[in-house]
Amino acid sequence: MKTDSSDLGKLSHLTLNSYNERAEAFWEGTKDHDVSQNVAALLRHIESPPPFKILDLGCGPGRDLKSFADLGHVAIGLEGATRFVQMARDYSGCEIWQQDFLRLDLPEEYFDGIFANASLFHVPRSELPRVLKELRSTLQPGGVLFSSNPRGNNEEGWNHGRYCVYHDIDGWRRYMSGAGFVELAHYYRPAGLPREQQPWLASVWRKAATECQ
Repeated sequence: MKTDSSDLGKLSHLTLNSYNERAEAFWEGTKDHDVSQNVAALLRHIESPPPFKILDLGCGPGRDLKSFADLGHVAIGLEGATRFVQMARDYSGCEIWQQDFLRLDLPEEYFDGIFANASLFHVPRSELPRVLKELRSTLQPGGVLFSSNPRGNNEEGWNHGRYCVYHDIDGWRRYMSGAGFVELAHYYRPAGLPREQQPWLASVWRKAATECQ
């Protein structure tokens, strides 16, 4: 799908507005979700000495951000939905950067890890290579990115007022390797269920020493 800047602005605006309108209901529906498997998957692969500097990309109301902080790490949230920004600050006590995924402004080689739990699937495929390279740039050498996306067959479009892309593992690998990442692990969630009952694809990636061409 080809998009120009006005199309992208509309995609972001409508998706973020959908989250803003449903912020409290989203929090009530997700605050007790157990994603400790995902948190552990990121942390176990980071090789720098703790405490780690972690970017929670699309931190929402701050559930996972607080988990990282409670574990003693320096956790910073990045969120585009205004309601979530305030909720995350109040709940986690962490620093929150309000930014659109499609207009990131990140420091170079700053973070040990990026936690992108149910967030990167909102980036249109046309923009994903650029966004992933920006995330790679903000990781320190050898830094680690965790992602979890609802899996599919690479469909792209609107779902309940939000723009979404549903990657399969092969397609996701192409994007990640093309952006200069090396795969460390992948798995499906929830754990212990048949594959047809595991809608989430989780994967862990290390920043390669040199970016793939």
